[in-house]
Amino acid sequence: MKHTCTSLILAGSLLTVGQAMADDLFQWQNNSLTYLYGKDFQVNPRIQQTVTFEHADAWKYGDNFFFLDRIFYNGQDDSNSGPNTYYGEFSPRLSFGKIFDQKLELGPIKDVLLAMTYEFGEGDNESYLIGPGFDLAIPGFDYFQLNFYNRQTEGPRAGDNVWQITPVWAYTLPVGSSDILIDGFIDWVVDNDSNSKGTYHANLHINPQIKYDLGKALKLGAKQLYVGVEYDYWKNKYGIEDSEGFKTNQSNTSFLLKYHF
Repeated sequence: MKHTCTSLILAGSLLTVGQAMADDLFQWQNNSLTYLYGKDFQVNPRIQQTVTFEHADAWKYGDNFFFLDRIFYNGQDDSNSGPNTYYGEFSPRLSFGKIFDQKLELGPIKDVLLAMTYEFGEGDNESYLIGPGFDLAIPGFDYFQLNFYNRQTEGPRAGDNVWQITPVWAYTLPVGSSDILIDGFIDWVVDNDSNSKGTYHANLHINPQIKYDLGKALKLGAKQLYVGVEYDYWKNKYGIEDSEGFKTNQSNTSFLLKYHF
C-alpha cells in the first residue's frame, strides 16, 4: 500500500512538472507567503512564529496544493527539534471528470477525484494518504472540497491504515469597500491504531482563517494582501491522547499577515 501511495504521489508530481512544459495543460496558479504569531500551543513550545509558503494550481487533469511551514519557537527549544523546525504537505488530485471529459455531477457533487497527500517534516513523521475526493457545489462558497484518505505511515510508528476525512473550503463575505475571506480545513482522523511502538489516537484538527482584504480596501489590488487571524483547535494533537499529565488538546488564535503573488 505504501509503495502504491508513493508511486501515485510521484506520478502526480511528474504530471505537475509536465504541466509547466505544456502551456495547453496549465489553467491557473497562485502562490503566497504567510506570517503567523500565536501563543498557547500544546506539545511544542507555547509561543510560535511561522512563515508559510503555499502554492495552488489547476491543470488539465486535476489540481495541486503544496505548503511548507518554517516554525520558530520564539527562543525556546523543542525537546525533539530544537529552536525551530519545518513541516510540509504536497496534495495532488486527479479529476475523473477532466480525464474522461465527462460531467460527473450528482446533487451537490460536481466532480470526483483521486486525492493524495504526502506529509513530511523533521523527524519520523512521513505519511502517505490516498482516497476519493469530491468537489461540491454549495451555495455561497467559493469552493468546497471533501476528501477521504487512508493514512499510511513511513516507518514503524503507529498510525497505519486509519481513515481521515478532510473538508476544505473558502467563503467570501463583502464588507464595505472590501471583503472578508473565511477559508480553512478540517482533518478528522476517525480511527485508533496501536503497535509495539505505541498508540495513535483518533484526532480532530480544525484550522480556519478569517482575513480582511486590506489590499482591496487600500486600492492596491484585490486578493493580494490580507490581515486577520487563524484559529487552531486540535483534539489529541499528533494522535497523542490528552491527559491530566500531558495536555494535547490545543486551542489558540494567531495573528496573520498574508501576501499573494
